[in-house]
Amino acid sequence: MKRIKIFQIDAFTEKVFSGNPAAVCILDKWIDVDKMQKIASENNLAETAFVVKKDNDFEIKWFTPTIEVDLCGHATLASAYVLFKYFDYQSKKINFFSSHSGLLSVEKNNEFLTLDFPTDIYKKTDIPNALSKAFDIKPIEVYKGKSDYLLIFSSQEEIENADPDLNMISTIDGRGVMISAKGNETDFVSRFFAPQSGIDEDPVTGSAHTTLTPYWSKKLNKKVLTAKQLSKRGGDLKCEYLGEHVKITGKAVTYLIGEIEI
Repeated sequence: MKRIKIFQIDAFTEKVFSGNPAAVCILDKWIDVDKMQKIASENNLAETAFVVKKDNDFEIKWFTPTIEVDLCGHATLASAYVLFKYFDYQSKKINFFSSHSGLLSVEKNNEFLTLDFPTDIYKKTDIPNALSKAFDIKPIEVYKGKSDYLLIFSSQEEIENADPDLNMISTIDGRGVMISAKGNETDFVSRFFAPQSGIDEDPVTGSAHTTLTPYWSKKLNKKVLTAKQLSKRGGDLKCEYLGEHVKITGKAVTYLIGEIEI
């Protein structure tokens, strides 16, 4: 019988029952991919992160309940939170390496954690027929990034009231769909839907802000922006556009610590 310690962390929030929950498993060495996928499915959270120490840095993988994904912001932030708080990591900066996304880092500044991620490359496109049918209101702009579609709407109220057809969204190519508009109290707001990846609506999507940040930075002519994801749980982020990189800052809090027996 093997035991794996598991942490469940609420990311991009300072209080439990909000933000985006992620499971984090710190491993001595890599286990079978199928077993990691089964653990993620059993956890039934948007993402489960698996981390293995390599020299002074760490390797990382992320799984939804149904698939392995190329990049996950909130689970990376949660992993760094666990290493800083429970594994006494001494440096203020942790480097993670992903076989899909390359070198990623998280820096600690008091209670805040800052992700340093590559900026997404996106381009304007026509709206796919499935997305046109999925939303009652027509977006004013549509973009396609490396993994996701970005739909821009006219107001925060349209983002709040959106009730898309998830079955239609599940048919599009890509990881998911983000919708966004200028915020009333923050620079921009968003929501993220990825039923084809096992997540109907993600509470707070750090990786989506690698697309949202450059878009709104150019639109609003600001390098540092405030953002809110308008899911039921909600999440708050500070984003900074640095050209080829995006910095995404938030807090995290522990919900539970336990052990998996396999």
